[in-house]
Amino acid sequence: MTDRSSAEAVVRAYYDAVDADDVETLIGLFAADATYERPGYEPFVGHEALRAFYTGDRVIASGKHTLDAVVVDATGEQVAVHGRFEGTLKDGSAAAVRFADFYVLDETHKERDGFEWREVRQHRVIEMRD
Repeated sequence: MTDRSSAEAVVRAYYDAVDADDVETLIGLFAADATYERPGYEPFVGHEALRAFYTGDRVIASGKHTLDAVVVDATGEQVAVHGRFEGTLKDGSAAAVRFADFYVLDETHKERDGFEWREVRQHRVIEMRD
């Protein structure tokens, strides 16, 4: 895989893991000291902070991300995603938001599933309201 296709693959794998509630796979996509920023929360740093969020603090019970656009820069180190999320919150109410997510990927590569894989170094979420 090229750097760009590998970058897109790791980002798509993230959404697949979130939608499947596969926390261990999701965490495995992030560098050990990664920073994850989202509205309404202090930044999460590291695997344990991510695990605490996805297993407890996250207000979403279930849902599906639809990616409308995935843009990877020429180096394969930065990815921007625009999409929609529809699901159910833990209180039973419906959720529907548009989002833009931005990723910075690690410069290092590791072997995973037969190809070079990059870890997420930073992830920032921006929710957009109509």
